[in-house]
Amino acid sequence: MCEKERVIFLVGIGMGTEDGMTVQAERCIRSCDCLIGAQRMLESVGSEERKSKPMLAEYRPKEIVSYVETHPEYGRIGVLLSGDTGFYSGAKKLDSEIRERMKGCKVEMIPGISSVVYLAARLETSWEDAALVSLHGKDEDFIQTVDRNRKTFLLLGSAGSGKKVLERLLEYGMDHVTVHAGSRLSYEDEKIISGKPSELTGDDLEGLCTVLIENSHPSEQTGPHVSDEEFIRGKVPMTKEEVRAVSIARLRLTEDAVVWDVGAGTGSVSVEAARCGSRIRVYAVEKNPEALELIRENRRRFRTDGIRIIPGVAPEALRTLEPPTHLFVGGSSGNLKEILSCAIEKNDQVRIVINAISLETVKEVMEAVEGGLLRHPEITQLSVSRSRELGRYHMMTGQNPVYIISAGGIPAERGDA
Repeated sequence: MCEKERVIFLVGIGMGTEDGMTVQAERCIRSCDCLIGAQRMLESVGSEERKSKPMLAEYRPKEIVSYVETHPEYGRIGVLLSGDTGFYSGAKKLDSEIRERMKGCKVEMIPGISSVVYLAARLETSWEDAALVSLHGKDEDFIQTVDRNRKTFLLLGSAGSGKKVLERLLEYGMDHVTVHAGSRLSYEDEKIISGKPSELTGDDLEGLCTVLIENSHPSEQTGPHVSDEEFIRGKVPMTKEEVRAVSIARLRLTEDAVVWDVGAGTGSVSVEAARCGSRIRVYAVEKNPEALELIRENRRRFRTDGIRIIPGVAPEALRTLEPPTHLFVGGSSGNLKEILSCAIEKNDQVRIVINAISLETVKEVMEAVEGGLLRHPEITQLSVSRSRELGRYHMMTGQNPVYIISAGGIPAERGDA
């Protein structure tokens, strides 16, 4: 609690040089009683400020707030942050920490120039029509985003992230894109290099690097649905496209869904689930070595890097996975109840969809219902026929009927009747 009004300014200082700082930021810094920030941030302010003001080299939110709490003599505190306070900045966590622990203190954010805005200007292009992905300290997927956008900005920072970006672009057959990498932006040794992924090295994208990837021929296909003929199939059984369409609809996927696809086969359901959103993570669980290779090939073919391939038998292979929001069971090898128990133990609100072809699997489903693992299931039998040419006639050929069982999940919100 603040006994007298104190103001903590979260100041975006741009790229890190004094010349790249806005006039508003400079004025705010001059008016502050003390300055806090990472060492590189503190070095960006003028020499007079460095001589005349107390400074703390710190970037961790808890430690910053603790310092401010124990120094009530400072009424105006400036916390210096790189780039812009509203763009992948530490300002969000710090603001939350201050408001939680120092109720009554005023927080003001001073915007700055982000690395994306700066690099776009240096490349003489716009950034309003680009997708934005931060890979700074995170294992984030980006291939699907690059595949669907003419421009994608990536924010790098962790060791080896530049090498990883190039390797994954090449792995997914994307050597046609152009990569612009900017490092040490605004400094005297600023470097901006452009080329195809095969022409660059990990060293070109190291450090605090901002990357613009231009894709002149992005995918324009919308919706998750893919025809059977587009998948690489081999001899592994595959869920047919009509069944996939109903199953994906019954899953009711959300933007940040975590999907377990158990008995993934060729990966057809995994691919369509991943195509529903760039933030969806799919764990394709499969025990068959041939099927595992097909999943890898189809993941590459459809550029769905949101798929994680998990070799092994369920439920053992599921134990270490993050809790699922959605579970699809295409094959259970007789372990359906154990698979359901494992998923429900991790998340009792998991949405479940099961495909059953054999009556033995249907029996397992009904036993799961009786045991309370599947509550109030919706059961649909889907019978599909496809035409085939026979001379000058078209005859209908029936496919195996499939039971689609769905249950669980968070109830959908409904408006007032």
